[in-house]
Amino acid sequence: MSRAIGVLGGTGPLGFGLALRWARAGETVIIGSRDAGRAREAAERIQRVVPSAAVSGMTNDATCQATDLLALTVPFDGQASLLKQLKPAMKSGSILIDATVPLAAAVGGRATRTLGIWQGSAAQQTAELVPKGVTVVAAFQNVSAEILKGDDPVECDVIVCSDDADAAKIVSALAEKIPGVRAVDGGKLETARILEQITALLIGFNIRFKAHGCGIRITGLPVK
Repeated sequence: MSRAIGVLGGTGPLGFGLALRWARAGETVIIGSRDAGRAREAAERIQRVVPSAAVSGMTNDATCQATDLLALTVPFDGQASLLKQLKPAMKSGSILIDATVPLAAAVGGRATRTLGIWQGSAAQQTAELVPKGVTVVAAFQNVSAEILKGDDPVECDVIVCSDDADAAKIVSALAEKIPGVRAVDGGKLETARILEQITALLIGFNIRFKAHGCGIRITGLPVK
């Protein structure tokens, strides 16, 4: 994939884990943050682990201006305000991967349940907030940030949902750059509400079974 991947909120656990995995796969990665210094520090951490990595750090605004392939990995309570701030910087034709989950814990509550969203899901809310011409793809909600930050294969399916089939294919290929991951077409963006609820279920499993990074596999699908 020739274009850089900009990870908005890339200093957080999920964003950093995705950035690390994509850097290992040879992708050019830009870590975005509200604080350019923190973004550069995160990029330097990846560089120490992957000396050959093509990774840099800059503000979220600058990241949107630098590439048209973006991943949104911020907590739900900061999603809307960040998107409103970044709207002028986003390029028409961009693909925005939304991994946001509206966990109750994000606004004070239990992480084992999700909040009701007027639009249906956090991803659909994102689609309302981005500029016209930006395509939203829901993915990576059910992948453990802890496992992404490690070295082992990520034994997890990534379900990809979008109203744009071509954008979904691009994101699916990106997901399968991560060892162990299989991308599964989840259909339209409205399916994201189910993915977000599954995340809360997985967190509950982790708590009850003292596990570290439960994921999902879909059985019975044809072999690619």
